[in-house]
Amino acid sequence: VQLQASGGGLVQAGGPLRLSCAPSERTFMMYAMGWFRQAPGKEREFVAAVKWSAATKYYAASVNGRFTISGDDAKNTVYLQMNSLNSEDTAVYYCAARRQYTQGWDATKEPAYDSWGQGTQVTVSS
Repeated sequence: VQLQASGGGLVQAGGPLRLSCAPSERTFMMYAMGWFRQAPGKEREFVAAVKWSAATKYYAASVNGRFTISGDDAKNTVYLQMNSLNSEDTAVYYCAARRQYTQGWDATKEPAYDSWGQGTQVTVSS
């Protein structure tokens, strides 16, 4: 699956931004999709994920209550709505997908995904 992430940019602290991810296959065919991010000098970290059929959502503690992951099958797109952004949210954001079910799947782990997008830069200015 090829993933195309977009929507990154420069935003002021406290402002919103919405990222989009369009997979090359139909979203409803995905087992799950997620977002990770990597800040300068840091390891890539989990942000949010959705288990498609069950509509189960997962969030990192650092973004819970501020970010919302959602999907639109008609538009074949997954979104990450980010509100109340702060400087610690500055990072390259990556979209990821898992096509098939696997027992013990952990949304927060990178190996849980088998496809990755190219990343989109989000910069929050204070």
